[in-house]
Amino acid sequence: ILLGCRMQTLTWLSITCLCLEAVWAVPAKEERSKAEKPKAQLALHENLELDNYDLTLDNYGEILDLSNYEELYDYNDFAPKIEVGTLAPRPKDPAALPNLSTTAETPKLQPPSTTSSAHPAPISTQALSSCQICLCIGTSVYCDDTNLENIPQLPPETTYLYARFNRISVIRASDFRGLKKLKRIDLTSNFISWVDTDAFQPLLNLQELILPENRLTALPQLPPSIIRLDARLNRIPSTGLQPEAFRELKQLQFLHLSDNQLDYIPAPLPNSLRSLHLQNNNIQTMHEDTFCDSQDHSQIRRALEDIRLDGNPINLSLFPKAYFCLPRLPTGQFF
Repeated sequence: ILLGCRMQTLTWLSITCLCLEAVWAVPAKEERSKAEKPKAQLALHENLELDNYDLTLDNYGEILDLSNYEELYDYNDFAPKIEVGTLAPRPKDPAALPNLSTTAETPKLQPPSTTSSAHPAPISTQALSSCQICLCIGTSVYCDDTNLENIPQLPPETTYLYARFNRISVIRASDFRGLKKLKRIDLTSNFISWVDTDAFQPLLNLQELILPENRLTALPQLPPSIIRLDARLNRIPSTGLQPEAFRELKQLQFLHLSDNQLDYIPAPLPNSLRSLHLQNNNIQTMHEDTFCDSQDHSQIRRALEDIRLDGNPINLSLFPKAYFCLPRLPTGQFF
């Protein structure tokens, strides 16, 4: 009995020792794994040179190797495979198939007619109002550079007309009939060679008539309301002016007829005149009464301060009595 008790005691002691050894082995294993982990991480980052770590577009490929980046993932698991074809799947219901016998035929293109012209016929400006081919703002009509060949039909309230840089060649009396409010007509740089005599005379409110750079050989009658007449760069000779054409124009202040074919100064000139431009003509002589009244030596003509006669074959020093009433001598040749 005593021997059996001792054997039992030794067995329990052996079991107890094994349990204690197992308990002590677990913390030791954890400590060893913790000690080995920093060494492995340090070895992993040795190639990164963290002291000089500067990630830019130039060294991005050197620091991070992306050459086999796509091999780390298998994208075939995420998206189903799709077969791409050129034909749509056949419908299950045969009735859904289109009936080719009932489909509409593609219309055939008709050949161009041999009778039709290659370009559309030009639209006559006489059949259109000015606001269809020009720009109308308030009572002003702007028709600059619109290839006009004649004056379009203007609204009755038109006050200012600008039709510069066109192909207008003739001005008819009917072009401005009934336009009682017209104050300015600007037809600069056209092909005007003819103007009806009474085209502008009925326009009793017309103040500015601007006709430079045309082909005029004569001036029409002007209304008494005119203040500015500009007919530079035309072909007007002295015979193209009516006798004493400017005498009764009591409001005329600016008369510009330079670069024409005038042989003499168109006297008499109204006392209202302030500027007279006659340069580059063919004027060779003048009368003593052209600007001043030779019988009235007390006369002073203060308004007429700008007279241009340069570019003419006239010696102004030969006519000293013609300027005594003027505040300034004409511009031109004095020798």
